[in-house]
Amino acid sequence: MSKTIHFPDRKKRCTWSASAPEFLKYHDEEWGFPVGDDYRLFEKLSLEGFQSGLSWRTILAKRENFRKAFHQFDFNKVAKFTQKDVTRLLKDEGIIRHKGKIEAVINNAKMAQEIVRTHGSLAAYIWSFEPDKKDLATPQTASTSAASIALSKALKKQGWKFVGPTTVYAFMQAMGLINDHAVGCIIRSKVEAKRRSFKKP
Repeated sequence: MSKTIHFPDRKKRCTWSASAPEFLKYHDEEWGFPVGDDYRLFEKLSLEGFQSGLSWRTILAKRENFRKAFHQFDFNKVAKFTQKDVTRLLKDEGIIRHKGKIEAVINNAKMAQEIVRTHGSLAAYIWSFEPDKKDLATPQTASTSAASIALSKALKKQGWKFVGPTTVYAFMQAMGLINDHAVGCIIRSKVEAKRRSFKKP
């Protein structure tokens, strides 16, 4: 299967961006562009955890509900959640009502705070795992990498949950630690330009 497809505007994009109407905007404006904001990085790690066993379309459709439920993924606020909040979230039909995943986000919020205390910011820590270009596979041919395995192990060692190598690889793709847009995709060069001008935390 080709990794790119022509759209009505005659531009080539990653084939997956045509698989659902809401994917096009996400593909063109978010996926792969480098992110240095702690809360956005925490949000994406959390949502990737929720996606485990599900489709990204399901999560994307509920993303605004997740943001509201978890205070815009401000981990300083989420870290204060109690069992009462877990019970509340299990009744929230706007999100994925999975007790283990909900509790993982609260747990991981506390772990994120610890990273900020020891490394200055979550972003600085995450970006320290950015892989070298020579270690990257051909775009969209891998589901894990040496870097995603290393970050996954490091996070798990600190006590994070739902951060397996595949989950972390998808996170790294989305947050711009790698440019995994297909060769020939109109967005690939835009992402590369943003990566060049991006100041690593």
